[in-house]
Amino acid sequence: MSLLFELSRILDRSLDLRELVGPVLKLISDQMAMSRGTLSLLNRDTGDIYIEAAHGLSNSQKARGRYRLGEGITGKVIQSGRAMVVPRISEDPQFLNRTGARKKLRRQDISFICVPIKQGRDVYGALSADRLFSDEDSLEEQVRLMRIICSMIAQAVRLRQALHEESERLKAENLRLRHELEVKFRPSNIIGNSRAMQNVYDLIEQVSKSNTTVLIRGESGTGKELVAHAIHYNSSRAAKPFIKVNCAALPETVLESELFGHERGAFTGAVSTRKGRFEQAAGGTLFLDEVGDFSAATQIKLLRVLQEREFERVGGNTTIKADVRIITATNRDLEVMITQEKFRQDLYYRLNVFPIHLPPLRERKNDILELANHFVEQYSRESDKHIVRISTPSIDMLVAYHWPGNVRELENCIERAVLLSNDDVIHGHHLPPTLQTAEASGTVFTGTLDETLDNFERELLIEALKSARGNKAKAARTLGISERIMGLRIGKHGINPDRFKPPRN
Repeated sequence: MSLLFELSRILDRSLDLRELVGPVLKLISDQMAMSRGTLSLLNRDTGDIYIEAAHGLSNSQKARGRYRLGEGITGKVIQSGRAMVVPRISEDPQFLNRTGARKKLRRQDISFICVPIKQGRDVYGALSADRLFSDEDSLEEQVRLMRIICSMIAQAVRLRQALHEESERLKAENLRLRHELEVKFRPSNIIGNSRAMQNVYDLIEQVSKSNTTVLIRGESGTGKELVAHAIHYNSSRAAKPFIKVNCAALPETVLESELFGHERGAFTGAVSTRKGRFEQAAGGTLFLDEVGDFSAATQIKLLRVLQEREFERVGGNTTIKADVRIITATNRDLEVMITQEKFRQDLYYRLNVFPIHLPPLRERKNDILELANHFVEQYSRESDKHIVRISTPSIDMLVAYHWPGNVRELENCIERAVLLSNDDVIHGHHLPPTLQTAEASGTVFTGTLDETLDNFERELLIEALKSARGNKAKAARTLGISERIMGLRIGKHGINPDRFKPPRN
């Protein structure tokens, strides 16, 4: 009675079974002269039986105590839901001693009691105990006591299992909701499901419904114009014009007239009045690409439009209101240009209200295959071909390359490959030489043995550095050599690792 009273007090302390099992087993050991005891639980998903907690076993012995249903005494008890008693374990071949805890003891003197932990027909696990053999009556008394203990433990096990199932359900629900949120908004004109692009989609969704000025930043070829399109066509201005200006493609003498328009006779060749891009985009969106290439004079005029929302045509005196949303883009480092006094700081603050950074393709490797498939379908239709797949070596080459030209370079590579393919498959030899690897190109070395070995070593070093994008430490790990040896070999062959690093804008 004192044992059951103390046991009930322990079980009332917490809902976490892991906090209870240790004290429970120690109490049973002290009260029942148990030399060691284990609480084993059944994993219903896998059918594995493992030791959740033990008294008198080391961690390594606990780890070895794994069974399947019907295997050994413990497996049979959990499978049948009936208790089993082995008076002398040395005389019963069903006792497996998988933990190895009884090897150094006189096994013929050890009795083993194993009782299922269950409620109704549901068996959760088993409670087992070792004790020195005394007599059959004493063992039966202990079995009856352990049945009572197991029924009390079953309550905690069932509660733990219910909490675990609820936790797993909530995790699954959270994953489902997170997935729904991730796919809830994705611009139809942009390809990619990587985490980096999901962040971009979130920013597009947040800013689209407002009239906030947006600055899109990223390397050349990352798709800044597509983001500007997505913002406009998901905004309240979608039915109005979307006008784009490539500021870097226009000379300074023409850019001002392109943006603000001109009056007749404003300069030589101005034979009639012409509306500028600001007027053409009235009520809609004006996208200024490569805004970092603006001259100082044009920067001042653009700053006035952003501040006052008004401008005059070249050669005109009439002030025109600018009801237009401004989206700009650049691949330049505007902060550095400000320190070099090449870009106005006040204009930078006007443009950088809501920045969106587009990641380079090398930072969204998971999107490469999806983009490649998209371009294959597009150029297959345009070329009247039926490309059915991209070969595995080609995929490896596409993923391994660092893509300094980003998505635009990938598109050009796929367009070329589609045109070269004559068997409805994109093969490695259809890709440009810059993507070729020694494995894909089947490079064969010729010459004397020493020359061949030197050439082969040099090629291996170059390929490793190319794959590691100039990182010597990473390349050394790939080749299984130390950084010191890598440095010596690079010096021997006169290789410059910097040439393999991706270019910086």
